[in-house]
Amino acid sequence: MAQLSDDCFAFGGPMMSVDEAVGLIATRVTPVVDVETVTLARADGRILEHDILAPLPLPPFTNSAVDGYAVSSRDLPQKEEQAFPVIGRVQAGSAASAPLKPGQATRIFTGAPMPEGADTVFMQEDVRVDGDKVVVPAGLKPGANVRPAGEDIPSGFVALKAGQRLRPQDVALAAAFGLTGLDVVRRIRVAVFSTGNELASPGEARAAAQLFDSNRFMLMAMLSRLGCEVSDLGILRDDRAALARALQEVAGSHDLILTTGGVSTGEEDHVKASVESVGRLVLWRMAIKPGRPVAMGIIGGTPFIGLPGNPVASFVTFVHVVRPTILALSGAQPEPLLPMPVRAAFSYKKKIARREYVRVTLRKAADGALEAVKFPREGAGLLSSLADTDGLVELGEEVTQVTPGQTIGFLSYASLIN
Repeated sequence: MAQLSDDCFAFGGPMMSVDEAVGLIATRVTPVVDVETVTLARADGRILEHDILAPLPLPPFTNSAVDGYAVSSRDLPQKEEQAFPVIGRVQAGSAASAPLKPGQATRIFTGAPMPEGADTVFMQEDVRVDGDKVVVPAGLKPGANVRPAGEDIPSGFVALKAGQRLRPQDVALAAAFGLTGLDVVRRIRVAVFSTGNELASPGEARAAAQLFDSNRFMLMAMLSRLGCEVSDLGILRDDRAALARALQEVAGSHDLILTTGGVSTGEEDHVKASVESVGRLVLWRMAIKPGRPVAMGIIGGTPFIGLPGNPVASFVTFVHVVRPTILALSGAQPEPLLPMPVRAAFSYKKKIARREYVRVTLRKAADGALEAVKFPREGAGLLSSLADTDGLVELGEEVTQVTPGQTIGFLSYASLIN
């Protein structure tokens, strides 16, 4: 199991900034060490366990970049066109039957290996054929339209790095080397609970004073996109002892325990006391809106994170607490969130020393610029504000207001949940 050092969240001060929180996670969480080999078809999204050195150059042989005629650069005409007898024909997947002699040309196609003695290719649209000869223009540079062996990646180069979250293009690179499997970190095992008497699972009978639980399914979907192995453990009721037992039972078989709801300071918010009875918890109040109440700690050596119950707050804090924790547990390279500059089409005021995230929709203005339009209603409980927008505008701690026309940073949902 992954472990967290006992002092990892012993941080002073009334509230922790987002950057401080991410920094602590990155430096104090111990990655899992279990490795497995997966086929290329199952490698997308997995964390690479060790560097991959190119076992061969790409391309592995010098080849033509176009359909045309291969010649030696020593024979290139400098002042006027010249006719070359065409000796042979080379298609992709085959090799020339004989070396090219001085003053000769070979018909060649894209991807075909260059004949011995040839190092330059005329594009077929730049020449004219005259019987068994090809007439080429003057002025072509030596080496034109040729892909040298190793032009893309030389043999022995670190082509894929340990800790890299593999993408389809990375899988393609591994395939180009002839690899059939890759060693990756095993999937992070996450136990997910919702808490609260006010919740009913979809498909169950819902009392008049209850809501259907939506957070648990949102968080499980986000975890799945991060490549986690998710255990859906349902709803924990507002019973301190039962909650503590359930958390303790799953600690030994999971790398992370994630709950939503019950982390505030009300009389019926039991998560803090329950965790403290079976482990160690530092109530982590982050300087972030929405989502200030976040709990984090350790149960039997397993990290625990408790997110707020309001869905928007849960979504935002997942991005800034759970996502970096999963990456750290996987030994993944950091993946900083890089806001895209857009133009504000709204006014907004905020408190200093707190990072805020505003739900927005993008539109193209008359001048072609991208503008961010604020969702018309406030409230961390509005699921529609996530479903009907394109992403979040990030307002840093030093910002106190936004005015129309101002450049602001936009984070698309695609960048936050992948």
